[in-house]
Amino acid sequence: MDKVNLADTFARFADHWSPKVVGELNGQHVRLVKFAGPFVWHKHDAEDELFLVVRGAFRMEFRDRAVELAAGEFLIVPRGVEHRPVAEDEVEVLLFEPATTLNTGNVRDERTVDRPERLTP
Repeated sequence: MDKVNLADTFARFADHWSPKVVGELNGQHVRLVKFAGPFVWHKHDAEDELFLVVRGAFRMEFRDRAVELAAGEFLIVPRGVEHRPVAEDEVEVLLFEPATTLNTGNVRDERTVDRPERLTP
């Protein structure tokens, strides 16, 4: 039962689009990730995802609209909804999602992370 300092933990890594597990509860992961540029269009057939912006801003694109998110705001993407995060500048995001969630969902490419790295406090 150790606390997690978000700023300190984000400072421990620089890579983009590679989520890090920083907590686990009830089959869910708390993951930290840095975004920069556009990600791949994808969906998660069985999992909902929560995106909480810690620092910076990004745009969540859907096929029919886009939602702008800034620090202190979050968005839940329901399962089955195709989406693509796009960050003009680096952004730090906390994800809350089932532990089984693959970062690229139904797509496999060079950004797919099968086993996210675990960072401990």
